[in-house]
Amino acid sequence: MLIRRYSPVMRIIARHMQPRLEEALDNFRVVMLHGARQCGKSTLARLVAAQRGGTYTSLDNEATRQAAAADPRGFLLDQAHPLVIDEVQLGGDRIVREVKQAVDTNPAAGRFLLTGSTNFLTVPTIGESLAGRVRLLQLWTLSEAELEGITPPTLESWFDHGSDTPTRPNLAHQRSASRHDYMELVCRGGYPEIAALDLGVRAGWFDSYAATVIERDVVALGDLRRRTVLPVLLEWVAANTSGELNVQSAASRLGVDRVTFNSYLTWLETVFLVHRLPSWSRNPSARTVRRPKIHLSDTGLAASLMGVDAAALSAPTAPARGALLESFVVNEIARCLSTSASRLRMYHYRDHRSHEVDLVIERADGAVVAAEIKATSSPNVQQLRHIAWLRDHLDVVSPGAFRAGILFHTGDQRFTLGDRLHLRPINTLWTSNP
Repeated sequence: MLIRRYSPVMRIIARHMQPRLEEALDNFRVVMLHGARQCGKSTLARLVAAQRGGTYTSLDNEATRQAAAADPRGFLLDQAHPLVIDEVQLGGDRIVREVKQAVDTNPAAGRFLLTGSTNFLTVPTIGESLAGRVRLLQLWTLSEAELEGITPPTLESWFDHGSDTPTRPNLAHQRSASRHDYMELVCRGGYPEIAALDLGVRAGWFDSYAATVIERDVVALGDLRRRTVLPVLLEWVAANTSGELNVQSAASRLGVDRVTFNSYLTWLETVFLVHRLPSWSRNPSARTVRRPKIHLSDTGLAASLMGVDAAALSAPTAPARGALLESFVVNEIARCLSTSASRLRMYHYRDHRSHEVDLVIERADGAVVAAEIKATSSPNVQQLRHIAWLRDHLDVVSPGAFRAGILFHTGDQRFTLGDRLHLRPINTLWTSNP
C-alpha cells in the first residue's frame, strides 16, 4: 500500500525547507517565510526560533497586534532575537518599516524571521519591500517525501546523468502503488491537518478552509466589489487545473470582464491557492506572450472543490483524473524545487504545431529536462513522442541542452526506452532518486 494512516495527534514532520531557512538566517538580516495558511509555517518558525534561543510572536493574536501597533520599535527590539513575527501582513506597512530601520541600525544576520499567508511582495497594505535586506522563501504544503520521512529527491541528477542509463534501485524495496493509491494521495493533498483527519470529515475541513482564506485574507486585504465571484473563480480553477489559461474565455464563462478576472485571480495567487506555470521557449521574451497553465496549489483542495473522491477518480472514464494527477506531480516537483539549492525553473511547452509537454525544467545554464504525466499503468513509447520531438529539436538548435525526458505513470515500469527517454512510476519522486 502507498497510503499511510496517521494518528489523530499529528506527529512532527521534518520539513525539507528547514536547512534552507537556517542558511538564510545565517546570511540575511531578515528572512520572509510565506505560504498558504495551514501549510506549516508557524510550526517551522517556532521550531527554528526555539533552537536559536529566539522569540515567537504572532500578529494573529489581537493583544500582540495592538502592542506592536502601539510601540512598534519597542516591540521589535525588547525581545530575544531571532524574533519571529508570524502573519506579519496583519501589522501593515508600519511594522515592516520599523523592521527595516532596526536592521539598518544593526545589520547582523538572522535578526528577524517574518511569516505570512499572503505573498509579501503583492500585499497592497505593505509598501516597503525590504529590498537588499530580506531573503524570500516559499513553504508549500507537505510533500510526499516529507510525509514518508525521506531525503528529498535530487532533481539535479536528472541533468547530470540524463544521457546515461539511470541507476536502478532494488525494486524489492520500492513499494508498488495502484491507480487508486495515487488517487487517494491526490484527494488527500498536503495540508498537515488533513493527514490526521478521517476521510469523512476532510470535505468539511476543505470547505471551511477555502471560505476562511477568501473571507479573512483576500476580502480583508483587497478592495473587492464583487466578492461573491471569488469562490466561483476558485471552483473554476479547480475544475480547470493543469489547463491553459485563456483569460477571455474564462472571464466570459464567469460573467466578468477581463480586468476583474485578472485582478481576482491574482488575489488567489497572492494567498498561494493558485500558481501559474509559464510557457517555455528558447527565446526568454517569448514566454510572456504564450498562455501559462494554471494549477491549484493543493490537489486535495481541488478534488474537494470538484466534489470527487478517490473512488470516482479511479473509474476508467473519470474525466478529471488526468488533470488532477498532472497538478499533483507538478506540485510535488515544485515543492522539491522550493527546497533545493539548485536554480531550476519550471515551465510547460506548447507550439503552433500541437507539440505539447506537460513540464519543462530548465537549469540556469540552459540544460533542460522534460516530463509527461499520464494516468496510465501501461505506458508506451508513443506517449513520449512530443518529448522525443523536443529532444531532436534541441539537439539541432542547442546541442547538449536536452538531458532527459521522463514519462511519469501509475504503473510499475521503470526503465530506459531510448536515447535519454525514461519511464518512471510517479512514486519514485518520493521512494527513490528518480
